[in-house]
Amino acid sequence: MERPTAKWRCRQAAVLAVCLAVLGLPSWPRVGGVAAAALSHSPAAVESLMQDAQSAFDRGLFAEALDAWKSAARQYGDTGQPEGQSRALVQASQAAQALGQTKDALDLLEVALALANRLGQPAWTAQVLDRLGRVYLSLRKFEASAQFLQEAKALADSTGNPTVRAAVENDLCVLHAVEKRYTEAQNTCRHGVELADRAGIELLAIRVRLNAARIALQTAHPNEAEAYFNEATERISALATSYDKASLLITLGTGLAELGRMRGEGTHPHAQLILQAANLLQEAAGLAESQGDHRMASYAWGHLGRLYESEHRYDEAAELTRKAVFYAQAVSAPESLYRWQWQMGRILASLNRLDEALASYRNAVYTLEPIRPEVALSAEHSDLGASDSLRPLYVEYADLLLHRAARMDDDEFAQGYLKAARDAVEASKAIELRDYFKDECIDALHTQKQVETISPTTIVIYPIVFSDRMELLVSMQGQLTRVAVNVTATKLNEEVHRFRHMLEKRTSREYLPHAQKLYDWLVRPLEQVLASGEIDTLVIVPDGSLRTIPMAALHDGSQFLIAKYAVATTPGLFLTDPHPFERTQVTLLASGLTEGTQGFPPLPHVKAELTKVRSFYGGDQLMNSKFLTARLEQELRDHPISVLHIASHGRFEKEVGRSFVLTYDDKLTMERLDEYVGLLKFRKEPLELLTLSACETAAGDDRAALGLAGVAIKAGARSALATLWSINDDASSKLVVEFYRQLHDRRVSKATALQRAQLTIMAEIGYEHPAYWSPFLILNNWL
Repeated sequence: MERPTAKWRCRQAAVLAVCLAVLGLPSWPRVGGVAAAALSHSPAAVESLMQDAQSAFDRGLFAEALDAWKSAARQYGDTGQPEGQSRALVQASQAAQALGQTKDALDLLEVALALANRLGQPAWTAQVLDRLGRVYLSLRKFEASAQFLQEAKALADSTGNPTVRAAVENDLCVLHAVEKRYTEAQNTCRHGVELADRAGIELLAIRVRLNAARIALQTAHPNEAEAYFNEATERISALATSYDKASLLITLGTGLAELGRMRGEGTHPHAQLILQAANLLQEAAGLAESQGDHRMASYAWGHLGRLYESEHRYDEAAELTRKAVFYAQAVSAPESLYRWQWQMGRILASLNRLDEALASYRNAVYTLEPIRPEVALSAEHSDLGASDSLRPLYVEYADLLLHRAARMDDDEFAQGYLKAARDAVEASKAIELRDYFKDECIDALHTQKQVETISPTTIVIYPIVFSDRMELLVSMQGQLTRVAVNVTATKLNEEVHRFRHMLEKRTSREYLPHAQKLYDWLVRPLEQVLASGEIDTLVIVPDGSLRTIPMAALHDGSQFLIAKYAVATTPGLFLTDPHPFERTQVTLLASGLTEGTQGFPPLPHVKAELTKVRSFYGGDQLMNSKFLTARLEQELRDHPISVLHIASHGRFEKEVGRSFVLTYDDKLTMERLDEYVGLLKFRKEPLELLTLSACETAAGDDRAALGLAGVAIKAGARSALATLWSINDDASSKLVVEFYRQLHDRRVSKATALQRAQLTIMAEIGYEHPAYWSPFLILNNWL
């Protein structure tokens, strides 16, 4: 497997000079040659610069530290000291990551690694590899992280250096924990503790114990967690005043607070642990202030405010959070500032100060927007404490906006709040896709196009699921309407899961009561809105478990929803490119498997399916032994394909790395599909339609369904036709062929073409059951 860092600019030692130039650093001179600039760089001056950089970093002045370390790296390069240059680059990467400049951090580490490889020092090379693994871990790119950490471990073990081995074991412990491989995490942490103690590395010994305690909490072993916390407490108290001590106090304080909540509110252990946590966070704040480290003080006061919030002491929590906001603003630290603005919004909402809460949420959103998505992950001071997603910020903000709109008597003023709520929901959808695909570039696709105004006969429906209710936010010709539905998230999810399960039972009508109940919640409340215009298409932006069911199969008591409306689905309206399908110059590539391969059974109807699809549009065909991964790439590279039809086994899983489409010789992952289809992104017209016939999602898994919904967006296609579950091969082929037959009519949208195809199959004897026709979805651009 190629190293994941090959995607970045700096790849191998062969391009070291180019990388150094890109980063503004001189190349390491050849043996016997010393740069003229060396005359002005004394060893003492460079070492002093390194110390100044560390001092700035310890005070939270990360930008100043980054500049100083890069300057030191430059001077080491000028004087022909590759070892010093490599070390300075590693330190600089730490500052870059703290600033949220993660790609720059990776570039710096790649250069440091190339230098380390030239030096032939395995222990140092292991440290650089370990650092690379840690950065990828912060980005939640677990496969890449594991690869680097395992390389680091192998090198560290070969050297026998306990310091490096302990550091690598600590990072592997964290990796196993975030991947929920808890047994491996516990064993690795225990080994890391032994190694750190043996090497006498006090700071690392404490960090590994804190990580071990966190894992014990996650696995519901509070006594083990408390033992580790007690050991860490004793060791931290003996440390001298420093940046590291304040950071460890924060981690310990937040960990003890979590342990206190696990012990149960109202108990003596709970009160004792909460008090201990508060004292530790207070100590960390005082220590940070005494050191002039405003960034660390911001984290200490902010976490203390969070502790008071969790104890429902909202007035005190608000005062502490204001301090956190002040210190974050003082050092221009948006990666912490938005957290405390968000926290202040929650606290003010709990105090029923709705307008002030909205202002705090709005500030948090504005603060967060310009900074990179990975900043939120890299800025936490607890190895296992980073949030998996920023989505709750936008969902909570939308919740408050909808509450505020509900209190408005003036509809014109209410529209402003409703549009802000819609925008917040759209932002949350983009974040969901980014989290699933682990690709920050998804956010760049988010636009503010008013696509709902393009078709006057289309309405867009956002079902927004909150814990206590569901809100239906409806957009029609630029105007928004909200309807609150009295159903809890728990009750809705239960009904959705029953419906999905019953729907796949082809010999039973047990699905019908659930289809009707969901219709009553999702569509019936909107019938008055629907009746106000000549609506023929519903575009659904589903939330949570609603992604796992076909809306077409909802039933009003007399007929299915698809009998009345064409239905399309999109993971986000602002991620959709609303462009009518130009059918005058369609270039089709039809591909698929009829033969069994790689342990998968044959698909005998695929041959007839591809033949009939090509009868409408012509085009080339790749079947069976010709449907090779490399051949598909070549076809997409060489020809302006507008419709890519793949009739093969495929599966969308909870984890994107396990999702694939089967070719004759390989499994085409979503990353590779993205790369191949991405070849068309930079042409005048991108891929218009990606059809995945015979693919399916993991049953009932809303994250897997999110991947299915997002595949077209990720791959750069305007639309996708795909299925939620695998169905009868004959029925699938008939429906797909009918879809293309209807689509051949230039007056028909993709959504309408699918509606007509579904109604045609439904009318056939033996295929009336929705299990045969409803799982087909038209995704994203429905026009």
